[in-house]
Amino acid sequence: MTSTAISTVASDSSSPSALRRLSGLLRIGMGLLLFASIATQVTDQIWNDAFVATEYFGYFTIQSSLMNVVVLLVGGSLALRSRVDPELLTTVRMSVLTYMVVTGVVYNALLRNVVSDGFIGVGWPNEVLHVWAPIFIALDWVLSPGRPAVAWKRLGFALIYPVLWVVYALVRGTTTGFYTYPFLDPAQPGGFTAVALYVLGIAVFIAGLAAAAIAASRLRARALEAEPAS
Repeated sequence: MTSTAISTVASDSSSPSALRRLSGLLRIGMGLLLFASIATQVTDQIWNDAFVATEYFGYFTIQSSLMNVVVLLVGGSLALRSRVDPELLTTVRMSVLTYMVVTGVVYNALLRNVVSDGFIGVGWPNEVLHVWAPIFIALDWVLSPGRPAVAWKRLGFALIYPVLWVVYALVRGTTTGFYTYPFLDPAQPGGFTAVALYVLGIAVFIAGLAAAAIAASRLRARALEAEPAS
């Protein structure tokens, strides 16, 4: 075999598969759609004189969506060029996956039927943020190739941001009277006890999602290792 042929084989073995390239394009597409959803909401609120930056960007949904925009665009670009994602990116993906899924579940279980007393704008961005993006990101984790196994010790990484966000949301709510979500308001029935139970329940849910994501990554990696060499 000539040196040219050897280098061609080496290049082919390190290049991403067609399926991975497709997953990369889909990630980029969802990342752009998420960004467009946030941009549409901001533009709509500004146009109607209803935009308060400190309130809008204080929502867990918006912050976690912005994180996912970055991760989707970076992950999508890497998927077009390499066969396997870096371990650091995979750990971050595992974390922001849990935030997006919990956003979708909490919204559809607790908040969808809550009547807002504030500005109600264009509807489709809300569905992207709370339904379609969480579904896509969960499926992308399970189905897309090129994801290395995540170590169990990384599970706690997923809890850092939610804990910091809850502290911020409660302190801000106490000082300004504005709570980003009704279940964080101690003026509701049950007071601080109800708030603590909600927060604890969501924290356990996030930890469970992170554990499931890690288990899925490790099971898939083990299955690939067990496949006979061609």
